[in-house]
Amino acid sequence: MNFRETTGRTRVNKRDILVGVSASLAAAFAGPPISAEPLKELRIGYQKIGALLIVKAQKALEQRFEPQGVRVRWIEFAFGPPLLEALGAGAIDYGYTGDAPPIFAQAAREDLLYAAAIPARGYGQAIVVPAASSIQGVAGLEGKKVAVAKASSAHNLLVAALESVKLPWTAITPIYLAPPDAAAAFVRGAVDAWSIWDPFFAIAELKQKARALPLDRKVTTQNSFFLVNGGFAGKHPEVVATINGAVATTTRWADQHRDQVAAILAEASGVDLAAEQRSIDRAEFTFGPLNNDVLAQQQAVADRFQKLGLIPAPIRIQDIVWPWKSNT
Repeated sequence: MNFRETTGRTRVNKRDILVGVSASLAAAFAGPPISAEPLKELRIGYQKIGALLIVKAQKALEQRFEPQGVRVRWIEFAFGPPLLEALGAGAIDYGYTGDAPPIFAQAAREDLLYAAAIPARGYGQAIVVPAASSIQGVAGLEGKKVAVAKASSAHNLLVAALESVKLPWTAITPIYLAPPDAAAAFVRGAVDAWSIWDPFFAIAELKQKARALPLDRKVTTQNSFFLVNGGFAGKHPEVVATINGAVATTTRWADQHRDQVAAILAEASGVDLAAEQRSIDRAEFTFGPLNNDVLAQQQAVADRFQKLGLIPAPIRIQDIVWPWKSNT
């Protein structure tokens, strides 16, 4: 399993940014006592994007749980599928991914539940081509090599985009690569296009002058999700609710402080500030339970993958949704 553990103090030097919200965070996360079954360690899977990285930088979970004797351990993943592999195996307790990874994990009967959702319009994802490419639209991908992370939200984006122009999946040659490897392949011209999300999308725009292909937004809406190990949720529902409360509070703050968020993420991730700023400017800071619209959209994604034979049998998203319990 390919993941990297980080513990201790996050190297974020933006103290003037973080101190201003610490008091409100501490108050917001005061919730019911931790489960009667003693919890000694909380393991959070994160990527170098999104609300969880801000939660980590602000030490929001440490403020809530460390006084109760619970160590918070952060484990970094390059993208969603390996994160959910760890979640399903019980190596982490809670994490964040795009829309496709939970579908593949559910199809593989991993022990996980949807804990919350980020409804979004998909502005932080794109299919990009080199600036000088002759490809002008999705239809131009026919016969081309397209880099994509298998079972990721970018995988779903690519499938949906092809469907929108009546191209079958077999019309392209998918090159399955993790984002860092795909970035290298894109730079050296080993692939014709790349389906990817921020901040990799923003980096490609700024450094390689990559051009995003126009997409039909009605079929490329992308939601993201927070997921929890099923066994952990059963033993510690109050803890899951408290984590959700932390993310909800951080999300509301981030929506109103985008410049500060970009600085936090650049420091925490090592990504160039200009790329983080571009990513944050188009990010959607929303958070909540899986409502009927989100459920229907996620079910449509699952049905799409099953129809293509990318998952072996139909699945029902509703079967693995954790009952929403808010501390806020």
